[in-house]
Amino acid sequence: MATLTIMQPGEVTELLQAWRGGDKRALDKLAPLVYEDLRRLASSYMSREQPGHTLQTTALVHEAYARLVETPHVNWQDRNHFFAVCAMLMRRVLVDYARSNGYQKRGGGMRPISLVEAEDVAQNADVDLFALDEALSRLEAFDPRKGQVVELRFFGGLTIEETAEVLRLSRETVMRDWKLAKTWLLRELEGGNSA
Repeated sequence: MATLTIMQPGEVTELLQAWRGGDKRALDKLAPLVYEDLRRLASSYMSREQPGHTLQTTALVHEAYARLVETPHVNWQDRNHFFAVCAMLMRRVLVDYARSNGYQKRGGGMRPISLVEAEDVAQNADVDLFALDEALSRLEAFDPRKGQVVELRFFGGLTIEETAEVLRLSRETVMRDWKLAKTWLLRELEGGNSA
C-alpha cells in the first residue's frame, strides 16, 4: 500500500494555491515535495499491471505530472485533493497507454479481475483494466463519491484511513462506500444489472 508522507501542514496547499494564482515558481517548489509520494502512488498502480509492462513507474509519474501541469486552473482545496487528482490522472494515463498499445478489446493481454473472494480489492493484482475502468466510469456517473473511494483505494493503493482523510469523510463512511462499490462493480464486471 502507498503511504503518503507527512509534510509541514499547509505547505503543499499553499504552493498549490500560489500555482493556481499564476506563480510558476510555486510549481517548481512543489515538485520535489510531492515526488516520492507520486512515485509510491505510481508504484501501487504499476504493481497491478502485467509483468513486462513497458511503461515504468517513473514514466507514469512524469506523464501524470505533465497532464497536471496542463491543468493549472484547478481549484485546489489542499494536499489531499492534489493526490486524489494525481490518482485519477495516473488511472487515465494507464488506460490511454493500454489503448494506444493495441489493448482495445476487453481482456486484450490483461488478467481478469476477481472481486468475489478479495476481502480487499486494492491488494488484488488480477486486473482487466478496461473492464474496471468502464465499470468505474459508470459508477462515477451516478455516485461520484463511491467512484472516488474505489479510485483511491484500488488505483491509488490508499488505506481506508488515508482515503477518509483525502475525501474528508469518516472511516465508517469510506468502509461502507468501499463495500457497496465493490458489490456494485462485481455485478457490473460479471455482466449483471446493477441499476
